Amino acid sequence: MLRVFTPERDMSLVDVDIAAGVLPEGTVWIDLIRPTRAEELFVEKVTGIEVPTREEMAEIETSSRLYEENGAVYMTATLATGIMKENAETHAVSFILTPVHLITVRYAEIVSFERFASHAERSPVLCESSSMALVHLFDAVVDRLADSIEHIGRDVDTISRQAFRRANQSGHQQRVSNLALQSLLVRLGSAQDALSKARESAVSLTRALGYLAFAAPKAANLGPHIKSLMRDLASLTDHASYMSNNITFLLDAALGLISIEQNAVLKIFSVGAIVFMPPTLVAGIYGMNFEFMPELHWHLGYPWALGLMLLSAILPYVFFRWRGWM
Repeated sequence: MLRVFTPERDMSLVDVDIAAGVLPEGTVWIDLIRPTRAEELFVEKVTGIEVPTREEMAEIETSSRLYEENGAVYMTATLATGIMKENAETHAVSFILTPVHLITVRYAEIVSFERFASHAERSPVLCESSSMALVHLFDAVVDRLADSIEHIGRDVDTISRQAFRRANQSGHQQRVSNLALQSLLVRLGSAQDALSKARESAVSLTRALGYLAFAAPKAANLGPHIKSLMRDLASLTDHASYMSNNITFLLDAALGLISIEQNAVLKIFSVGAIVFMPPTLVAGIYGMNFEFMPELHWHLGYPWALGLMLLSAILPYVFFRWRGWM
């Protein structure tokens, strides 16, 4: 799909018919979404620059992501998507800045792009030039990234409450089953995965903005905007690092709680075995088939044996309770 933003005409992103062979007059932003080869060739023809392919965008070395060619500044950044929908993914997005056009190439639906398009429709001044369109688009991306990290933070806080703050109305701590703790582990893993993708996006955007500060035309006066965005990204990166440490702590704590619950079950079986060991000994003694046994012909022998077995079971239980082992 090929869409363009033309503030002088209808102030909205519109689809382009490449069969016409020309761009609408006054086009500032060209947005390529999963472009076909014909659309790439059309943009290359009307702008005079080369559009990177999907394979080229997947390169991870800096020289393949940040460079200048034929008077255009190429920047490829990794953007995190789907965090709000619990389906975190990362996608490479290319930003190409020319003196006349801003060209974006992406192979995924990105909410921040749609938000920026809506804002630009209401305030065409955001796209009065290709440089201004780029920094405001970056601003929308950073805002969305901040919202995503805040969403992860709320989810982590919910997990923390479920794991540690489980007091009921009487003030006693409620036990959590192993299945519930395992579910918390899965959610923590999902949160850590989403956070790592968000942090990767913040680092990638920081590199792209750092290169833009060096390569952008001085006349565009983008320095203050870029510095502000880089400060925001630095704070997001620091916050993501803090949250990552918090998730690691919660992960270790959840594993510890699972271990405690499993040990409690094993302790119950161990105590049960010890409690029933003395009655088993008494039953074994009176189950012997010796001819001369004092209680064999005693009328109270059977109640005596039962009482002795009951007493031998109660005494270890009381002792364990007194020692605080149960």
